Amino acid sequence: MFGKLYLIPTTLGETEPLEVMPLSVKKVVEQIDYYIVENEKSARRFIKKISPKKSQPSLQIMLLDKYAEELETRKYLDVCKEGINVGLLSEAGVPAIADPGASIVKLAHQNNIQVVPLVGPSSILMAMMSSGMNGQNFAFNGYLPIDKGERKKAIKDLERLSKDKKQSQIFIETPYRNEKMFTDLKATLTPTTNLCIAADITLPTEFIKTMFIKDWKHQQPDLHKKPAIFIIQK
Repeated sequence: MFGKLYLIPTTLGETEPLEVMPLSVKKVVEQIDYYIVENEKSARRFIKKISPKKSQPSLQIMLLDKYAEELETRKYLDVCKEGINVGLLSEAGVPAIADPGASIVKLAHQNNIQVVPLVGPSSILMAMMSSGMNGQNFAFNGYLPIDKGERKKAIKDLERLSKDKKQSQIFIETPYRNEKMFTDLKATLTPTTNLCIAADITLPTEFIKTMFIKDWKHQQPDLHKKPAIFIIQK
């Protein structure tokens, strides 16, 4: 019998794991020694935090970073054919959502390996839940262009799409560029478009607010270097 691929959520910051995820995650981590991760140091830190008694030397870590070769990563699930379970860990939040782990999940399906998703914090879904916007019809758009002109065009396109489809539009930005994004949103969107900003979700500094653009023009939340989700709806 093949081993399974467990999709293991991690915290969105320096939060105690069991404050934001169920005990079942801890139980799975305690049973698995093979892990596919983006960063070995942070993965080991999370595993130690959620399961302090687990033997660190017993861990077999396979890296899924920008330097990982595709031919190499395609072998990462070979141990499942020996009946060994493997855990896929995201750097933050849930694996395979805005995360390179999707390629491993696809590989598991191609090899008839059972995929088991575990419950944990997803900043995208938590932002959507708390935005007050259309949760029946929404789209995640990843990162918008870095070029200022292209970014403003993308913002207008998403606003138009939101109006035409009555669809909430979700996107993210590199934390150190959050404030530039906020400035462009205020300058580009129409005054009656709703904007939700959800930053530092699940952390003590959590900030979640939805307002019209005309009201955001008088606000300046501290978003610098904070993980943030942006959602617009016309």
